[in-house]
Amino acid sequence: MDTSVLKNSMPVTAAGRPVTIKSKRVLSIDLLRGSVMIIMALDHVREYFHRDAFFYSPTDLTHTSVPLFFTRWITHFCAPAFVFLAGLSAHLYGSAKGGKSLSFFLLTRGIWLVFAELFIITLFWTFNPSYPVLNFQVIWAIGVSMIALSVLIRLNRRMILAIGIILVAGHNLLDTIHVTGKGVPAFLWAALHEDGDFTFGHFTLLLHYPVLPWIGIMAIGYVIGSLYVPGEDGNRRKKTLLYLGTGAIVLFILLRSLNGYGDSSSWTTQANTAFTLLSFINVTKYPPSLLYVLMTLGPVMIFLSLGEGSLNALKAKVSIFGRVPMFYYLLHIPLVHGLAIVGAMISGHRAADMILTNRVNRVPGLQGYGFSLPAVYMVWICVILILYPCCRWFDRYKRTNQSAKWWLSYV
Repeated sequence: MDTSVLKNSMPVTAAGRPVTIKSKRVLSIDLLRGSVMIIMALDHVREYFHRDAFFYSPTDLTHTSVPLFFTRWITHFCAPAFVFLAGLSAHLYGSAKGGKSLSFFLLTRGIWLVFAELFIITLFWTFNPSYPVLNFQVIWAIGVSMIALSVLIRLNRRMILAIGIILVAGHNLLDTIHVTGKGVPAFLWAALHEDGDFTFGHFTLLLHYPVLPWIGIMAIGYVIGSLYVPGEDGNRRKKTLLYLGTGAIVLFILLRSLNGYGDSSSWTTQANTAFTLLSFINVTKYPPSLLYVLMTLGPVMIFLSLGEGSLNALKAKVSIFGRVPMFYYLLHIPLVHGLAIVGAMISGHRAADMILTNRVNRVPGLQGYGFSLPAVYMVWICVILILYPCCRWFDRYKRTNQSAKWWLSYV
């Protein structure tokens, strides 16, 4: 029996009676998604709490330290994993429900995610109901990619894979193309390939997730999902993922060593070996370069290969977060922001200073606010501990009511 796909553990009602659940889940996917959800929160806590976030990027080698760099760098794995797993999960959904149901689900869920990013998640980032800023981030990218995938799935699998590879490997050919100005043409180009900030009337639009490469990552994830359909050999799947992941890492090292194609920023020899290594792995995320994708998705696929099997107690707890990713995402941002208000008041600032009109590290009234990196890690641990019982409750609620409440598929 393939132990990577197991029947859900049986939840109980409030009265203690067992509830029969027929659905199945891939444990390694939940474990991977849960792991990156935990890591993702670290970056968001850093943005709201670290004092140096107001002065320089944590990947700026002229100012950063090794611990700060890796605090940011480790979170690079989150967005590619989310998008890749969204494509993989879409294939599993389609194999169970059928192509027409999948196309409709991807279209409607994609529209919902774009709406949620702009009008719910943005509000959580700012706590400002006048919406002076609209954030186009990872949820927007997943939403648009799902809308695109709802059309792509009408093609055969080889064509989908070819399109995915072309978008991921070829979009860096567009790096020299720029649309000047801050008007609609520049905004549309930024939505596709080149990130930027734009102001239209009352609104500032922060567009840092151009969608072309993310559509490619989701398409590749969708094709990889065929390895998980019922009847597929588990050992073959694990070997395939291990070979693909290892190959991606080797290709990353080779291309990065050559300092040629695949990233707009070259690595250089630094003052010491440690910072030279940092320069080597300091690749471009906005938009995700080919080297960025190879560096992150390689370990992701290896994780999926090695993560199959039964869960111990710790892995089971981590997997809870992976079972309710959208709920976690919607909950953790206002939690982090709310704790930041407390932090600002402790630091002598007004609570109103955390009602934002832009990104937190661009607000002049918060200059001087912030804490050390160890304090950031302490807040992060507290955030995860607070989120765990909430996610465990929602996971039980979702599994108990999935068939009766259609909207749970969108949260």
